[in-house]
Amino acid sequence: MCKKQGSLSINSENIFPIIKKWLYSDHDIFFRELISNGCDAVTKLKKLEGMGEYTFPEDVQQKVDVILDEEAKTLRFLDTGLGMTADEVDEYINQIAFSGATAFLEQYKDKTNEDQIIGHFGLGFYSAFMVADRVTIDTLSYKEGAEPVFWECSGGTDYTMSEGTRKQVGTEITLYLNAESEEFAKEYRAREIISKYCSFMPVEIYLYTKAEWEKAQEEASVETVETEPADGEKEGEEQKEEKKAPKSLSDTNPLWTKHPNDCTEEEYKEFYRKVFFDFKEPLFWIHLNMDYPFNLKGILYFPKINTEYDSLEGTIKLYNNRVFIADNIKEVIPEFLMLLKGVIDCPDLPLNVSRSALQNDGFVRKVSDYITKKVADKLTGMCNAERESYEKYWDDIHPFIKFGCLKDDKFYEKMKNSILFKNLDGKYQTFADLTEGDQKKIVYVTDEQQQGQYIKMYREAGLGAVILPTNIDSPFITMLEQKNEGVKFARIDAEVTDSFKAEGTEKTEEEQKAETEELTKIFQDALGKEKLTVKVENLKDEKLSAMITLSEEARRMQEMMKMYGMGDMAGGTDETLVLNASNPLVQYVRANKESEQVPMICKQLYDLARISHAPLTPEEMSEFVSRSNEILMFLTK
Repeated sequence: MCKKQGSLSINSENIFPIIKKWLYSDHDIFFRELISNGCDAVTKLKKLEGMGEYTFPEDVQQKVDVILDEEAKTLRFLDTGLGMTADEVDEYINQIAFSGATAFLEQYKDKTNEDQIIGHFGLGFYSAFMVADRVTIDTLSYKEGAEPVFWECSGGTDYTMSEGTRKQVGTEITLYLNAESEEFAKEYRAREIISKYCSFMPVEIYLYTKAEWEKAQEEASVETVETEPADGEKEGEEQKEEKKAPKSLSDTNPLWTKHPNDCTEEEYKEFYRKVFFDFKEPLFWIHLNMDYPFNLKGILYFPKINTEYDSLEGTIKLYNNRVFIADNIKEVIPEFLMLLKGVIDCPDLPLNVSRSALQNDGFVRKVSDYITKKVADKLTGMCNAERESYEKYWDDIHPFIKFGCLKDDKFYEKMKNSILFKNLDGKYQTFADLTEGDQKKIVYVTDEQQQGQYIKMYREAGLGAVILPTNIDSPFITMLEQKNEGVKFARIDAEVTDSFKAEGTEKTEEEQKAETEELTKIFQDALGKEKLTVKVENLKDEKLSAMITLSEEARRMQEMMKMYGMGDMAGGTDETLVLNASNPLVQYVRANKESEQVPMICKQLYDLARISHAPLTPEEMSEFVSRSNEILMFLTK
């Protein structure tokens, strides 16, 4: 062919500097673009071979090679794909944004499956100019009689194209890295990037240093001479095994591409370990496998997530036809699903030119809704058909389910009958169980240890409560109250019910009022709390001297104020100190109100009540311990 010079045909003025600097937010993405282009070329040629239009030579492996030369600061990308003629280079390279994959699909639309072609993005090749001052292409088309082509461009819009020297069908792209991008010629960096973006491409990918490549070429060119092994030598096959063959960086048959029936439990666990470097076994998983109305495949894993929901971080990896796009793209993955770990491959996703942002919100919403539905179906199915397993997982997965219900009304509607509550005996009940009949009030515990005194009272009275120990439970129960008319949640220390009171009292209403006023004055003076609310009750348990109650409304208001940094304004003024008139200590305080020991006893009774209600401050705890020691000293006298 004649040597040709020219300027790249660009449809928008000054687009090349934009491509060079801003086409992609992450400059390392050029690895993904050039390798995926090479995989496309190999995949297309395989298709043509399947249609009888081409035959691969026996000694040609269908692959992509990446060769690093750290000293020369170059990167070479070699593929054994279909290559290009001079006219195709002119069309696909010199005219920026023309899509080779689109043209290929149009030509063979009745003979091939477009899901197998990664390309159709157009500008991927030009990502090379983000990191290279000079780029060359050596290519030879598979077409009969084609001549090799050499193309070169040094970062402007001018290029040269001439006859090349390539002997093998395929394409070699060489990048001469600029000073800011020399790190990409380092083996550890290249391996890291290829593993990130290209781990599951459909063609084998090999990485070599210059020395390794030269050695591999030398070994490939040497004829193997079969000889009888001498005494003491290993057999020929064993000798071959000693040679270390290069290992492909791409798993060309990832687990999500298989049918769920063909995957074993161990394969799912091994894939999880491999992709997420997490050696704690996942609880269970969902294999997504949809062909219509859009193509979507993937695996979502439920890891152990029994910590507070707001400190959790999962990873959902999004692929487009096995090409890694990004982690946790919120337009596709519902926010609450990001507590999980998994991979989703959706070739139909509409991507922009850089493959890093999504378009067409309507389609994306359908994808998101489908994923949400499949997760809900899995969970409700497990609750109905595998209740024992579901209960076993509940403590780990409930933050995720509650977060999903808060974030997504459709998810809540599907899950509402599969939401479980653990009672004081460790048994699980559904929301419907708790609210059947006229029962609309649900008592709950947030801290079994701290609220142990209240739990004891409930058990003795034959009353039930559920355990809601995580941060997400507070907004979750508020949501349940809003969606279910008449339902109310109250913490176990919100009030003293009639079940705890002793039946029949000989005191008149006036006597009870006088007793309350007298004890209120004594405790307010002793504690230095003029606004302290005191209530006197005759409780069944005479050993219980005092307890604290705080209405559910007041406590939620305090929590909200603390959340917004207004903690000092939420300081416990709504607490009620409930004194047990049947308790000997309370009776002693009233009968000996002038005693110098009474203030100390009042403080001790108050702190004992508060310990079962909420943590004491460090200063309060220090004073409580000191006072307890003082009281013990009195007992020794």
